[in-house]
Amino acid sequence: MNKFPTFLTIPLADWIDALVDWLLSNFADIFDAIGQFLLIMLLNIERFLLLLPWWLVVIVVAVASYWIIKSWKMALALPLLLILIGTFGYWELSMMTLALTISAVIVALIVGIPIGILMAKSNLAESIIRPILDAMQTMPSFVYLIPALMFFGLGKVPALIATLIYAVPPVIRLTNVGIRQVSREVIEAAKAFGASPRQILFEVQVPLAVPSIMVGINQTTMMALAMVVIASMIGARGLGLEVLLAINRIEVGRGFEAGISIVFLAIIIDRLTHALGARQEKQLTGSGS
Repeated sequence: MNKFPTFLTIPLADWIDALVDWLLSNFADIFDAIGQFLLIMLLNIERFLLLLPWWLVVIVVAVASYWIIKSWKMALALPLLLILIGTFGYWELSMMTLALTISAVIVALIVGIPIGILMAKSNLAESIIRPILDAMQTMPSFVYLIPALMFFGLGKVPALIATLIYAVPPVIRLTNVGIRQVSREVIEAAKAFGASPRQILFEVQVPLAVPSIMVGINQTTMMALAMVVIASMIGARGLGLEVLLAINRIEVGRGFEAGISIVFLAIIIDRLTHALGARQEKQLTGSGS
């Protein structure tokens, strides 16, 4: 009487296994093509970052910091964080981590912005996609390793896929919010001048939604960086793997150095993308006034 009745058991695991087998049997070539494309993109970005001299990367970050943030303090502080990563001996690994993050964010933008636009243009699409995003953002991050492993095995590609799934919701949500918040008067004025729906979307709504989209890019990037340690469990090299090895070997100092290097990367990217979004918003406010 105290046991749960067996006749109420739902064989969900069997259904999912059957679905995966069917997908792999019928769409294996598509998954292989996607995996090959993502691998080539990731490897090219990684090679490019590793070919750059460390001092050139530091200079670029310094110039970008001053140009975007307009602060000498940040133009000195952010490059200093990069130099500290190098002093820990993690320069190459940090570039690998940065390559994974950049690749995940690029794919997130390619996938997320059109979905956000679709949600903004269709209440039906929003009602369907919003619960999916809610589930994606509340699901434990380890769960994202399962679909990546099922379709792409071990290696860099499943790590990229898992990072993408975890990080894409913010850019979708904030693209939708940004477009929906465009003033109705502005849209009516565009219609009065004879603009087509396509012109209104790409020449009025999307440009005015750029500050919101930039916030989404910022949040997506931060979530991608937060996933690097977990992604290392399925084949991603970089700082995440160092943290994982340090945990396995109980090497506290090594884990702290790798972990603080991830934090330094996150601070640099956060400050730059946040300032870029604020700058875009200021430009729109200034032009509007």
